[in-house]
Amino acid sequence: MKLSLSLLFAVILLPLGALAQSAPAARQDPAVLRATAEQFLQMQTAGLPGQVTLTLGKLDARINLPACDAPQAFMAPGARAWGKTTVGLRCNAPAWTIYLQAQVLVLADYVASAMPLTQGQPIVASQLVLQRGDLATLPNGVITDTAQAIGRSLSMSLAAGAPLRLDILRSKNVVQQGQLVRVISSGEGFKVSAEARAIGSASEGQVVQVRTPGGTMLSGVAKAGGLVEVVF
Repeated sequence: MKLSLSLLFAVILLPLGALAQSAPAARQDPAVLRATAEQFLQMQTAGLPGQVTLTLGKLDARINLPACDAPQAFMAPGARAWGKTTVGLRCNAPAWTIYLQAQVLVLADYVASAMPLTQGQPIVASQLVLQRGDLATLPNGVITDTAQAIGRSLSMSLAAGAPLRLDILRSKNVVQQGQLVRVISSGEGFKVSAEARAIGSASEGQVVQVRTPGGTMLSGVAKAGGLVEVVF
């Protein structure tokens, strides 16, 4: 009778042990990965103007990853959370990396020309208009505040409705060509001032050439108030 019971227990325990060995490991929940990517993008876009809308792509249903206690989201060097982009998701232990497509829309007001504007033309408020659109689809450097453009000039002509960019705006000239300016010359142990005539125009901080009454040509840095600073 003892032998029969031993055989019975062996028969019962063998399948249970085999079942335990073949039990599948825990798999990564795709919903956790999407939530991690979304939270990462929200942090990356927190400082953007206007209304930000995030759309995440779908994970491939065939992906079957081991569960990760702390998946991390990242972006490739140089990538931006802007327009069509890609978010990486990785785990250190067990080690794996996957990528998720995303779309970042930034709906905001931006500054555009209300009429055709010519190169070098000083900009006034009546020449500008605010339009609403997705900044991610517009050229880089589009301005969103008219104060950034008023009083400045353009380095190129623009058609009506064209967005204004920082890289095509020139600062207002503080020295005009032909203007009589005050030249401040300074060096070790001395500082003198004299009048001169500007050869060209320049905004504050730019180098401009001037000619003294005696015909001497000097180069200096344009300053507000019609000043040119020459340092020896």
